[in-house]
Amino acid sequence: MSQEETIAREEVEGWWSTSLTRIAPGEIELRGYPVQELIGAASFVDTIWLLLRGEFPAGRQSALLEAALTASVDHGPQAPSIAAARMAATCGVGLNNAVASGVNLLGDVHGGAGQQCMELLEALRARQEAGEDPAEAARAAVAEHRAAGRYVPGFGHRFHPRDPRRDPLLGLVAEAAEAGVVSGTHLALAQELERALAAGRERPVPMNIDGATAVVYCELGFPPELGRGLFVLSRSVGVLAHAWEERQGGARIKGPIPRRLLAGYTGPAARAVPRR
Repeated sequence: MSQEETIAREEVEGWWSTSLTRIAPGEIELRGYPVQELIGAASFVDTIWLLLRGEFPAGRQSALLEAALTASVDHGPQAPSIAAARMAATCGVGLNNAVASGVNLLGDVHGGAGQQCMELLEALRARQEAGEDPAEAARAAVAEHRAAGRYVPGFGHRFHPRDPRRDPLLGLVAEAAEAGVVSGTHLALAQELERALAAGRERPVPMNIDGATAVVYCELGFPPELGRGLFVLSRSVGVLAHAWEERQGGARIKGPIPRRLLAGYTGPAARAVPRR
């Protein structure tokens, strides 16, 4: 092999170089571990952690991640991502296309609050490390959001007065913090935000699923953008289940409202086309 051919080969092999997976005829390794040894020995959650972080999680870390992924798996067909997947499933596309239709609706507004809450918690942690009192930092953050006319991400719910997923997740984080598995810093900061939001109000504004999972992912050391990726991974299971259920029903071209109803019309009344 000539020097030019060697250089060309190295350039091609380096084009998609990766630290994740090595394959060769009869061989597959994930982060250096032979896949045949992982099968039956590593859980799916452990494998997620391994691929994203490079090493296996400790037992309590794995349990926390699994709890967060389980909690976010579904919230019913009123969620736009689920509704879109179910509609797509009635239009003759493949199941993968229906799932993609739902997942592609997960953006900054629907599906992004967890990442935004993680970013807020990280900002509060930085302020605390700089010497600011965490309660004062939380009150300032709430005031800043209110002054800008923005919701504090991860708090309050349009449907649940108190999100039923909050307490179990935060309880697990508190137990993990007591056992020294996580620091508990982000949990404490999120609770300071709850107190700041409740101040002067008759009704509290507790954390929702986005806030609770943000605490979990921050405590486990995941960066905010990857937190959204983990939410998408979790919700994809619900999207798949709903698309499959809708497919089994046999309905065709199912729109967003029942067929006997029509969307309201707000345009001009019927009128004649002007002569030209």
